[in-house]
Amino acid sequence: MMLRKTVDYNFSILLVTRRCIPVLFAPVLLVLALLFSASISTNASAEVIQLDRVVAIVDDGIILQSELDERLRNVTERIRSQNTPLPSLQLLQERILDQLVLESIQLQMAERAGIRVSDSELNQTMQKIASQNGMELAEFEQQLAAEGFTYQAAREQIEREMIITRFQQRMVDVRVRVTEKEVNDFLSSAAARATDKASYRLSHILLPYAEGDEQAARQALTKAEELVGQVREGRSFAELAISHSQSSTALQGGDLGWRDANELPTLFVDVVPQLASGEVAEPIVTPTAVHLVQLADVKGRASNVVQQARVRHILVRLNELRDEEASKKLITDIHRRIIEGEDFAELAVAYSDDTVSGSAGGVLDWVSPGQMVPPFEETMNNTAVGDLSDPFKTQFGWHILQVMERRSQDIGDLLQASQARQILHRRRYEVELQNWLGEIRDESYVEIKI
Repeated sequence: MMLRKTVDYNFSILLVTRRCIPVLFAPVLLVLALLFSASISTNASAEVIQLDRVVAIVDDGIILQSELDERLRNVTERIRSQNTPLPSLQLLQERILDQLVLESIQLQMAERAGIRVSDSELNQTMQKIASQNGMELAEFEQQLAAEGFTYQAAREQIEREMIITRFQQRMVDVRVRVTEKEVNDFLSSAAARATDKASYRLSHILLPYAEGDEQAARQALTKAEELVGQVREGRSFAELAISHSQSSTALQGGDLGWRDANELPTLFVDVVPQLASGEVAEPIVTPTAVHLVQLADVKGRASNVVQQARVRHILVRLNELRDEEASKKLITDIHRRIIEGEDFAELAVAYSDDTVSGSAGGVLDWVSPGQMVPPFEETMNNTAVGDLSDPFKTQFGWHILQVMERRSQDIGDLLQASQARQILHRRRYEVELQNWLGEIRDESYVEIKI
């Protein structure tokens, strides 16, 4: 925790009720006036009412007792509604105060970073929450009132949660890395295979040699690599199996028939699910043979033909030095310069706040439906190939994009890989989020006043 000089703030808010004191002009009444004034002061002191007080100082913000009490009431009611035994009041209060401190830190950081939620986004979210509860917005407001909450208070809390979530994603996502090897390892794991409902038709070529005969092993591997090259150039795998395989299935073109995922030979179990139909794997070497396997056909595996777009974009984020107006002005200026003939890629390298695509001239990989946030996807879908979009805003900032090409693509395998990547990302995100929250808590000034 960051240390600094402790200042004793007295933020207690007091209400003092006073009576109207008459003005006395006659000198003979001076003593009576003093006595009367003293009496009033005594009565006033007795009538001091404390309305609120500070329970924590968090960097440049404060947390009030009323905020703690309100959150405590909400949490207590939720726990009771779940028929869960309540912990001690002191423990519950400590946990809630810790939560409020972390929220305050993040909200202050998010404000400095320019994170905002527009009224339209907030309205849509409130409408969605009402719909998820099977209500119209007016009914939802009435239900909140019946439970002792105001619609405005609920709306403000949802806005805070949206801001915090967006800021967490911005700060934590960059800390999470998932490699292709990790994705492939997950897809070939027992957990992933247990959910694999596909059936695979395999073709096999066997090139055996005596164990320990290194020369024969090298020759077999060289031959296998040549055969793989021929298949990829268009030669029939079955033809090559008949000519070269030493397997009992050679005369059947190496056909091993249909196998369910849990019936795949151990040698192939990590390889076959990664192959596209018709694809041959790299040679698999064992102590006594080199194996070639081709996925001749597959059924039951998800096939998803979608329209993809390849785009490049430039992102201008809001930050501490650049507000909404300045960000919009910059992206508008970049848009004008491109129209006037300046190179998109050079401007992306110079100005884009998307550091990954920016360094590549703004180019993104092929984008499938649902991969991008709705405003980006809508603009992309409404922009013709070769055209430049007008500036538009998403939760990440201001963008312009250009659609470079479109295609139809079966993303069944890619979808599996994407789902695996998302699973691994979620697992690591939670760990990194807790690490990050601990770091910002330690680096912030926090003074608990109770």
